[in-house]
Amino acid sequence: MVARHGQPDAGTASRILDVAERLVQVRGFNGFSYADIATELQITKAALHYHFPAKADLGEALISRYASRFAAALADIDARNAEPYAKLTGYADLYLQVLLSHKMCLCGMLAAEFQTLPEPMQGAVTRFFDQNESWLEVVLTRGREDRSLQFSGAARDAARMIVGGLEGAMLVARSYGDIARFRAATANLFAGLAPAAVELWPATA
Repeated sequence: MVARHGQPDAGTASRILDVAERLVQVRGFNGFSYADIATELQITKAALHYHFPAKADLGEALISRYASRFAAALADIDARNAEPYAKLTGYADLYLQVLLSHKMCLCGMLAAEFQTLPEPMQGAVTRFFDQNESWLEVVLTRGREDRSLQFSGAARDAARMIVGGLEGAMLVARSYGDIARFRAATANLFAGLAPAAVELWPATA
């Protein structure tokens, strides 16, 4: 459990999370230590342990904060877009913006290290993807109902295909240092869902 801290220390906890999140998105959870954070923030490791007694506590806090921000972004997409296909492109853009900042999806990076993570973190990562798939399932179901989207099988399976496709496309694009690869993969993924609307997500832009 994360150690309690008073309001005056909330800024320090937030800065710790900011640095740790960036390190996870670039190096992975096992690729940094408390010493790395302490050096960057010029604080003692004791101060880190005050806010997050163990690295697992820090990891849980990171996932919780990231999932909350992602949920807020999905709510914003819902508020701004009525059409299912526009919602899907808005969803893919969340991944693109992370990639453009030379980072990876936090939970995608953690999933790559899943077997080495503490059990509470494993559960939190799984819940993140479950929540994303549930949101996508609703969008896909509506798209099938209004005939703006087409796909075979269950909407849940199509949602899983989208999440897996985008996460995988990020990894490959990162390997090549080529954003165009992500755009092309996304365009191809969406072409199967709405061929007539695929120009809304161009492979090059």
